[in-house]
Amino acid sequence: MSLSQFRGKVIILAFTDSQCTTVCPLTTASMLQARQLLGAAGTNVRLLGVNANPHADTVADVLAYSRAHGMVNQWDFLTGTDAQLEAAWRAYHIAVQIQQGQIDHTPALFVIDQRGREQKIYLTQMAYSSVGQSAQVLAEEVASLLPGHPKLASQQSLATIPAETPADTVTLPAGSGAPVTLGPGHAHLVLFFASWLSEVSDLSSELTGLNAYAKAAGPGQLPPLTAVDETVTEPSAQAVRTYLSGLGRLRYPVAFDTTGRVADGYGVQDQPWFVLISASGKILWSHDGWLPLPALEAAARRG
Repeated sequence: MSLSQFRGKVIILAFTDSQCTTVCPLTTASMLQARQLLGAAGTNVRLLGVNANPHADTVADVLAYSRAHGMVNQWDFLTGTDAQLEAAWRAYHIAVQIQQGQIDHTPALFVIDQRGREQKIYLTQMAYSSVGQSAQVLAEEVASLLPGHPKLASQQSLATIPAETPADTVTLPAGSGAPVTLGPGHAHLVLFFASWLSEVSDLSSELTGLNAYAKAAGPGQLPPLTAVDETVTEPSAQAVRTYLSGLGRLRYPVAFDTTGRVADGYGVQDQPWFVLISASGKILWSHDGWLPLPALEAAARRG
């Protein structure tokens, strides 16, 4: 594919790691929401991604990402040979490097007008609560380039969004059953995750395996576990419920962070992310990635 194929359309182009669990899902969600905000005018907008992972550069890799994030038939996620990808990165001044086995790249998103000219460059920030605001800013920029400058379907304030910290009492919708309340009063362990982690890990086994932790915590020897799905980056809450229903019974509650404010308040920088909270609402320990059960139990006891 080349940009010349899309003359007459406004293009939103992002450089995306096909196995990213940090900032890329936020970029992808904001791209899709931006086009949705444009309503019928969104048909004049094309969403494109270019792979920024040299270790996962097959068509199967980019298709897996698109499926996990509900982007099949929503965008074109492009990949190629090492030489082709490196040429694209250079052309757009995208830095790609591998640090401690992890892909690190410039989280850039470009708005390109109907004549193929770059109009704006945005850098996605690691802030879950800003996805909706980013989408609105992006949609407003695109609307300024479209005939008639269409109005957005909805608008929100662009003021700073306050995070919900462990010191705050917050009630979240649940995957099933009654709402889930987080906050001070007793020590607890929180797991932040998203269903799209199934692309890069055996998510179902990890979640069901945590039943053993919940069982051990039952007698009061360990802080109880609550899982929080980062729903703000999911295709939909219903998609998450469908996924969870296929896991069978979980012995711990699963809450939905639909705004991202909880993830930001708890300092989440990746998925999955464990946070151990004291009874007074202080973060005692956090961990990026899955842990074997003995290691998780040991960390919870030390905390």
